[in-house]
Amino acid sequence: MIKSNQKILNIIHVILDGILIFVSFSLAYYFRFLCPLTTSIIPPKGAYRLELTWYFPRMFWLLPIYLLIYYACNLYSPKRFHSRRVELLDLCRANVFGIAAFTLYTTFRQIPDISRWLIIYFFTINLTLSFLFRRILVMVLRHFRKKGYNLKHIVIVGYSRAAEGYIDRILRRPEWGYQIHGILDDNKPAGETYRDIKVLGKIDNLFKILPKNKLDEIIITLSINEYYKLEHIVTFCEKSGVHTKFVPDYNNLIPTTPLIEDFNGLPVINIRHVPLSSPVNKFVKRSMDLCGGALALLIAAIPMLIVAIVIKATSKGPLIYSQVRIGLHNREFKMYKFRSMKVQEENAEKKAWTVKDDPRVTPIGKFIRKTSIDELPQLFNVLKGDMSLVGPRPERPFFVEQFKEEIPRYMIKHQVRPGMTGWAQVNGYRGDTSIPKRIEHDLYYIENWTVGLDIKILFLTVFKGFINPNAY
Repeated sequence: MIKSNQKILNIIHVILDGILIFVSFSLAYYFRFLCPLTTSIIPPKGAYRLELTWYFPRMFWLLPIYLLIYYACNLYSPKRFHSRRVELLDLCRANVFGIAAFTLYTTFRQIPDISRWLIIYFFTINLTLSFLFRRILVMVLRHFRKKGYNLKHIVIVGYSRAAEGYIDRILRRPEWGYQIHGILDDNKPAGETYRDIKVLGKIDNLFKILPKNKLDEIIITLSINEYYKLEHIVTFCEKSGVHTKFVPDYNNLIPTTPLIEDFNGLPVINIRHVPLSSPVNKFVKRSMDLCGGALALLIAAIPMLIVAIVIKATSKGPLIYSQVRIGLHNREFKMYKFRSMKVQEENAEKKAWTVKDDPRVTPIGKFIRKTSIDELPQLFNVLKGDMSLVGPRPERPFFVEQFKEEIPRYMIKHQVRPGMTGWAQVNGYRGDTSIPKRIEHDLYYIENWTVGLDIKILFLTVFKGFINPNAY
């Protein structure tokens, strides 16, 4: 079903990419040598102007190399799940390799009269047009998939938590173009449903369904206690020629992006891969914290001074409030905040959440808690090394002891420095919200850390993260 359509789409895609490369080069030549505006800013040197008729014949044999590079950089793989960021990175990589191939050609042929600005224009225009073209293509395909065209037809084998999670994601994203025909399971009665997806019968029915139906994929989501059936099912599916995928039922134990090591031919999965355990990544993140923390402190200096004056003028007690929290490697540290509550006994404070209309909160305290201004002194914690700009929020020792018994994998968050803001916070899990959901987001951050993710979280914090409706 989808296979023949995909082949046609891929052929069209390759042809259009070839046309875009020619168009991009022609535009680059125009802007470098013919456009009055650009040539007045950067006048071309006559010695570095080869005629367009010289370039075009060479483009005919460079073009297949460019398209092969596109293929090697995953630009023709299915686009159903690709994020814009991943696609842009793949395009950048492909264009860098393409320019390198062209440069090698001119070096090998000893052709000196190549304009460097022409190459820069070509790189920029081709990257921009290719990215826009792919985004338009994705939007068009998603539109047609929502209408019921270009669908992938699948059957799920095995009812488990993994099956429910897979169905949830498919139904949330109709633009992916998946149609689930049903579930096969030995423990659920036929006719039972999950989110309107029916159980069709026993797993053995797969051997009757496959020869009669033109299915695109079989998704194996056996529960962990039924893995002894896996080899038999996979063997039959491969004999039938249908594409088979396996979704493990232990995704709550392994990372979302597991690190698989080759142990002399034996694949070994790291149960918990933490990118920030790498010395290089640690250095990069710490450098970002020092530079970003110092800059943020400089910007926030005047607002912090104003808040300090107002706190002192409106309530008795210290200006800065320090509270013991649990940080990296389960170590205790003192986290700083502007005092937003009346002075209270330390033992009472340790075990109490702040609740709505809490009488302990001062008038100015309500404002600075809602706007997260009370968190600004934590910039000093960042510079000291107790905290990071981005990371899981630290908790008090009393609640850490409580949550580690109630919430699986809670203590994993202490494998990285706690942060002033985090992935959970920018997704709405701040203040009086679900702790398990917060931990779920913290674990995603820990297992998928990149510099880009940190920048994204900081950006989201600035534009939507300061106002906290759950802060009391």
